[in-house]
Amino acid sequence: MSNGSHYRVAAIVPCHNEETAVAKVVTDLRAAVPGMTVYVYDNCSTDRTVERALAAGAVVCSEPLKGKGNVVRRAFADIDADIYLLIDGDDSYDAAAAPRMIAKLVQENLDHVVGVRREVEDLRNGTAYRPAHAAGNLVLNKIVCMIFGDSMGDMLSGYRVFSRRYVKSFPAVSREFEIETELTVHSLALRIPSASVPIDFRDRAEGSESKLRTYRDGWRILGMIMSLTRHERPVMFFGIFAVMCAFLSGLLATPSMVRYMDSGVPPHAHALLGPSFLVVLGFLSMLAGMVLDGMRKARHELSRLHYMKHGAVRDTSYVVQQPIPAMRLSPERTSSAAPAPTSAKAPPSVSGVPLNAASVIATGL
Repeated sequence: MSNGSHYRVAAIVPCHNEETAVAKVVTDLRAAVPGMTVYVYDNCSTDRTVERALAAGAVVCSEPLKGKGNVVRRAFADIDADIYLLIDGDDSYDAAAAPRMIAKLVQENLDHVVGVRREVEDLRNGTAYRPAHAAGNLVLNKIVCMIFGDSMGDMLSGYRVFSRRYVKSFPAVSREFEIETELTVHSLALRIPSASVPIDFRDRAEGSESKLRTYRDGWRILGMIMSLTRHERPVMFFGIFAVMCAFLSGLLATPSMVRYMDSGVPPHAHALLGPSFLVVLGFLSMLAGMVLDGMRKARHELSRLHYMKHGAVRDTSYVVQQPIPAMRLSPERTSSAAPAPTSAKAPPSVSGVPLNAASVIATGL
């Protein structure tokens, strides 16, 4: 019996104009994990993404705020399940790897499994990994590894599996493609049990265009890394700035000090104004880092307590019913739907609509 029959598995697929690939993604996921309900989140699509997803048997929801981060934030809040699977809707990831990733999460009692991309052998001359994307991915992974101690193999992978307690303790503040960076750093900062699994990565479906803009989104991701460094490693972040201030202060003060040592003439006050200002700025920067580090520890303690409110994956196993049929959840439907049962074995739900199986979140932004 598959994990889709023992657990409420939720698959989330944010899609923006993925009519050429979304039906295959939904079909492959349902075949790979029987009993899993696939949720396609339409993110301002102007093509036939919704119709194709419904025809393939997905439950279609919508997120009007454009951006992959906004979709993941909404889906994590809406969907109630035991296991969540996040995958792009462009058919670049191997859906057949889903059972292996879910099994690893369950068997090792983990909270986060990352699919580490490897290009399919016979497609290495394709565009799955464009040169600029490959170089940027390597550099950004190295930066994250240097700052946070690990990159989980592929910090920008869009193919992941999560436990309920991970999802419900994840703040999700990113708006666009920075979401993968935030997911990775959240795991590393809170030392959440995680692992990685190699998965096949291939070209997008013919006719499908990438929404990732190499340089613009690369700078956005780098900015997110710096922002997360300021929040999660404040002593390092502000300490580096303090050291730079001390170094510049020494450079500016050196000529005056050398002149004083040679002639015995004390330097003018204005000559020491700049170095003195830098010393004070460096001291204040270090002090700010220490204060923010104390706040970080308190925040982590609260996050940990909230994380521990939810049971581990192994504690939530039960036999679920058949997956629900394809449907589209409209604002009217979700607002008037009856609340989900409060039983310990209640089926998964989205915005109060009870489900009999898990949800899949496919992301093709």
